[in-house]
Amino acid sequence: MAATLAPSMDIVVSSNFERLLFDAYDRDGLAVAALLERFQQEPTALADAPLAKLREKFASYSVDDATILEVIRDAHKRTGEMLDPHTATGYRAAERARADQSTPMITLATAHPAKFAEAVVKAGFPGVPLPPHMEDLIEREERYTVLPAELAAVQQYVAENRR
Repeated sequence: MAATLAPSMDIVVSSNFERLLFDAYDRDGLAVAALLERFQQEPTALADAPLAKLREKFASYSVDDATILEVIRDAHKRTGEMLDPHTATGYRAAERARADQSTPMITLATAHPAKFAEAVVKAGFPGVPLPPHMEDLIEREERYTVLPAELAAVQQYVAENRR
């Protein structure tokens, strides 16, 4: 797997994908486990029936780094908005998936472009500053709490710390 400008797109088997397969395979956990095991070893195709179910609901598109940069530049030129690489990927896929061009398309941004300075610079821009409320983000003290791997402990922590 080669790294891309959109690292979240580089994940080969996400947990969401496993849950999707579980539904496509009629909640047959053993079949999904076997499929994912094979997938780790060799290129693997889905069975015809589960694939047909997924194709009824989903379309997929791939976008390479050059296209991501093109979309970032084009969106900025047309709208003044700077897209992050993940949003650029989704934007291009949505453009391709839209069958009726008269239907409005809404694309939601998935991250702030400042998080992807390398891609912004490669697209030909000087960079994007962090929003004012995040300018000191790097200097802030990291805060976290280690909890035991027990449901009751997590529930208690959430109950005591909700806002």
